Amino acid sequence: QVQLVESGGGLVHPGGSLRLSCAASGKIYAMGWYRQAPGKQRELVASITSTGNTNYADSVKGRFTISRDNAKNAVYLQMNSLTSEDTAVYYCNANFQFWGQGTQVTVSS
Repeated sequence: QVQLVESGGGLVHPGGSLRLSCAASGKIYAMGWYRQAPGKQRELVASITSTGNTNYADSVKGRFTISRDNAKNAVYLQMNSLTSEDTAVYYCNANFQFWGQGTQVTVSS
């Protein structure tokens, strides 16, 4: 069983930055960040394998960076140049199976 706890969400102005963190308990392999905006399906934002290979949604390439610290059993999402289209609840996922509780990101002036 893996438990995930996200942090770092909040309100930010367009063009601003936020860094999300996800702390995991238990053995983790692949990890990812997903998001769900109101009225939309949950979508993959970025993922990272145990060896550090990354994958990004086209909409965030060049703006978001996923990273992990295996010693701390944690994964991070650095989000830059945020727009209103990035407003959503962001969820951490581990091993394509376990989910965190979600953290709200709101981009608004």
